[in-house]
Amino acid sequence: MATCEVCGNDYWMAFEVHTVSGDVHTFDSFECAAHRLAPICEHCQVKIVGHGVEVNGRFFCCGHCARAVEGTVGAEIRDAVGARPA
Repeated sequence: MATCEVCGNDYWMAFEVHTVSGDVHTFDSFECAAHRLAPICEHCQVKIVGHGVEVNGRFFCCGHCARAVEGTVGAEIRDAVGARPA
């Protein structure tokens, strides 16, 4: 069994996440993995577990937060592109 590095649970179905930088993390749930690995919005401090947006190397949970912080470049960010579904 492996021990979750976030909650300490010793669980037979724990899993490893290998990051691009070569780090290896062990978790017992996606919740713990998101808690440890998800980036944090630089405007509202929410964990970004969805697609989020990146502007000038900074991460935001949505276009609204990017526009609030990133001025001219942020003003171009939209959460959805195209026609709104009927």
